[in-house]
Amino acid sequence: MATATEGNVVEAQVREAKGKNVARRVRKSGKVPAVVYGAGKQPVSVSVDPKQIARILHSESGYNTIFDLQLDGERTKAMIVEWQWEPIKGALLHLDLKFIAMDQRLKVKVPVALTGEAAGVKQQGGILDQVLREVEVECLPGDIPSHVDADVSHLAFGQVLRVSDLPVDRGKVRIITPADQAVAHVTSVKEEVAPTPEAVAAEAGAAPAEPEVIKKGKQETTEEGAEAAPEKAEKPEKAEKKEKK
Repeated sequence: MATATEGNVVEAQVREAKGKNVARRVRKSGKVPAVVYGAGKQPVSVSVDPKQIARILHSESGYNTIFDLQLDGERTKAMIVEWQWEPIKGALLHLDLKFIAMDQRLKVKVPVALTGEAAGVKQQGGILDQVLREVEVECLPGDIPSHVDADVSHLAFGQVLRVSDLPVDRGKVRIITPADQAVAHVTSVKEEVAPTPEAVAAEAGAAPAEPEVIKKGKQETTEEGAEAAPEKAEKPEKAEKKEKK
């Protein structure tokens, strides 16, 4: 479960000023700008230590970890809601944190981990395909699972593991993701058969050049029509001149 521990403490300092320039100065000082909100409290702009945040994000429970936020001399439970990375250097740019009330249910996404070797892979030579890697759940903060383990050892070729099959404590955790949605299944191996030399030769010999002929034919007909039009127009003019003479 994603419960808070003594090691999961994040110290935050209030930022009075806001704006891009202030955020740049915060990053230059070695901190990360963040905003904390939720639980009926007013949003607060703060700066936090990126090392403390990185330790939480790389823990087993990851972004679902509930930690103690040390702010203005008080400790409040909080979670990481959103975060932004710098794409080149991989440094944290900004964070959204959320105050957590331990007696109020919340909605979070939890990763799904497949365990075991599927029978369809081991005995039938298929491939295990995981189509859903996380599910949305609703529960109390103290009941958030770090992940959901799904045993696929019984999964034969053609069978599907669905959300309804996931083992969670239904008394504490409600899965919001549709129950009939597929999580994993065993598929066949698709082999590409190389064409024989005879087939390649036959295909090359039988390939018609009709599209080009038709295209050229249309162009030639148009040109001939364009040339013929002036000739027909000249004949009446010559006849008129002879009559005048």
